Amino acid sequence: MDRREFLARSACLAAGSLFGLSGLSKAFAFEENHALPAFPVPKVALIIDDIGFSEAHARQFLGLQIPVTFSILPRLDRSRDLAFEIHESGHEIMLHQPMEPYNPDIDPGPGALYSGFSGDKIVGIMEENIESIPFAVGVNNHMGSKFTECKEEVGDALGVINRVGFFFVDSLTTSHSMAYRTARELRMPAAYRDSFLDNIPKERAIHSQLHNLIRYAVRYGHAIGIGHPYPATARAIKRSLGAFDKFGVSLVHVSQVLALRSPLGDKGIAPYDVGDYT
Repeated sequence: MDRREFLARSACLAAGSLFGLSGLSKAFAFEENHALPAFPVPKVALIIDDIGFSEAHARQFLGLQIPVTFSILPRLDRSRDLAFEIHESGHEIMLHQPMEPYNPDIDPGPGALYSGFSGDKIVGIMEENIESIPFAVGVNNHMGSKFTECKEEVGDALGVINRVGFFFVDSLTTSHSMAYRTARELRMPAAYRDSFLDNIPKERAIHSQLHNLIRYAVRYGHAIGIGHPYPATARAIKRSLGAFDKFGVSLVHVSQVLALRSPLGDKGIAPYDVGDYT
């Protein structure tokens, strides 16, 4: 979905809300008759993590008039209201599931999963967190460098995500994550991020990362970038929109990239900036 399609889709959603239509299936029904393009168009999905602390931080990205997938932290004061506002604006929503990092001094936040939790405890936390974020269709991990290396615990969490019909995106906060591999073993819709956009939260650096993401998508057909609700990130994305158009790269919601991801093969996970992050 490019910017023009997104604006049309958002208008349809607004009309659906006005006339009492329910669900994305009705609001977006007009897309069912659209013909597929004659050739594959490179696609980039942008996920903005850590939503839930501030309306103002989220609204920076709502105003960009492009498809953005918002990943909302559970159990925060603003999380539920922001889910409604983001949904009404036509964007995709994920649960940003907190998970244990290696640094014990860092608190991943309320509703977090920790290594050593029983399967029943993980299932209960996941079910409560999913229920707390209206309109969510997928999950990605917040932090989790320790938890995502624990295959059994990760499998318990992914089992809940799979059972409710959600997809999963591995944020790859560690290069040793078992999350994507385990999701593929469960034959559930899954992907992994190719780049963190704003580990250096400076506009010039983020702009450079976005151009790298564009080049990666042109080469491989699709890419997923994760950013955070920083003003510099919103400015850099706005500044880069012309480059997406120039190179013929379509901005889409992350669910549209999942369909393009092949099952894990012999080469394993190979994002272009593998590293260890919180």
